[in-house]
Amino acid sequence: MYIFPAIDLYNKCAVRLFKGDYNQMTIYSENPIEIARDFENAGATHIHMVDLEGAKFGTTPNIEIVKQIANETSLFVEIGGGIRNMETVEKYLETGVSRVILGTAAVQDETFLKEAVSKYSDKIAVGADIKDGYVAVKGWLEKSEFTLDAFFEKMQSIGVSYMICTDISKDGAMQGTNRKMYEDLKKKYNMNITASGGVSTMDDVIALNNMNLYGCIIGKAYYTGDINLKESIGVTK
Repeated sequence: MYIFPAIDLYNKCAVRLFKGDYNQMTIYSENPIEIARDFENAGATHIHMVDLEGAKFGTTPNIEIVKQIANETSLFVEIGGGIRNMETVEKYLETGVSRVILGTAAVQDETFLKEAVSKYSDKIAVGADIKDGYVAVKGWLEKSEFTLDAFFEKMQSIGVSYMICTDISKDGAMQGTNRKMYEDLKKKYNMNITASGGVSTMDDVIALNNMNLYGCIIGKAYYTGDINLKESIGVTK
């Protein structure tokens, strides 16, 4: 299982939200590239990034930071947040990003999703952000009509290989991750699933690793010191 330490970007800073609430934002660093280098020094090979402004407005205001991290570290960079057309997909991939994550667009624009998967295959991941059993969109601000299972079934039928699934109620809350949800998804679907949201202890990391998931995103727990990144990478090898 790959460990993806996370950087959420807002106004060129590394931040974290509490349960997806933009009004409950903590700024952890004004220099995200330094954090990415810290990840690399701890032994990380992958990094998960989200442009929170992009998620809200469908723009790429932090693309230069993403480009810098992709080009000045050896990390496999995946980026999400506001990627809603092929132009933005290509813009990010041209900067050196390894994989782009489609969220709102994967829910609302099937034509675009199919085109992206057809053209870029494994360079495309889909984010399933779950709120009260439904997939949420637009920076977690709205609920779609898709239940978790209906969405996963549709993504698998379209040929999506990589799914990143977040239980919004757990995100940033430091109360543990939704292990049962990931266990069920792993059994039901033949896709590479990354767990996100509420990974707050080494026990969470070990439990997810034992499920043979593709990946695990560590966000707030890294910044608070509740999870030692080097140690978490060690237990997944």
